[in-house]
Amino acid sequence: MPLRPNKTKTNPLLLGVTGGIASGKTTVANFLKDLGAPIIDFDVIARQVVEPGTPSFRAIVELFGEESVDRDGHLDRKRLSEIVFQDEQKRKRLEGIIHPRIVDTFISQSNEIAKKVPDAIIQAVIPLLFEVGLQHLVHKTLVVYISREKQIERLIKRDKITRDHAANILKAQLPIDEKAGMADFVINNENSLDETKSQVEELWKTLIKFQKQNKIL
Repeated sequence: MPLRPNKTKTNPLLLGVTGGIASGKTTVANFLKDLGAPIIDFDVIARQVVEPGTPSFRAIVELFGEESVDRDGHLDRKRLSEIVFQDEQKRKRLEGIIHPRIVDTFISQSNEIAKKVPDAIIQAVIPLLFEVGLQHLVHKTLVVYISREKQIERLIKRDKITRDHAANILKAQLPIDEKAGMADFVINNENSLDETKSQVEELWKTLIKFQKQNKIL
């Protein structure tokens, strides 16, 4: 059952936006934002909840030791990534620290938006929506799609990495075709920005219709 801020007074539609790495989630989210859908970005929240001095920060340092802190006193994300990539149990414990606080922050931010705009269409941009099993947080899901080969090409160009490295990164995520099959809506972002924008505008009309007809499940 999707979490719905203050059900008796508000009726927001929570749209989970996801896709594969380098698929263009930010581009699509920004198009939707321009049409009136505010963004709650889980990557941004994930950084906020582990700022120095927060309960998550202290718990992570206690679990991983001082080696998890960089010279500036922040979490050393690269070092943590190396550790949890090799140890699934530690990865799960790290997720257990961070994920509940991310969800709490998301609910709080959703409530604040819904207080101002009771019928808001709110985007929850969640890169690992399906991998982590967060579909219950939203009413509808959107996958921004590009083919695996396009993902690799864009990753190589964007991050200046080898093809093998790009392929290994993709292995850590569900295949993009599998994600697309699980979503309520799919935006194909392989072609021009104009084509993508046109698809987003059609999606926006559909989302508004859901709101007006009160078909949120």
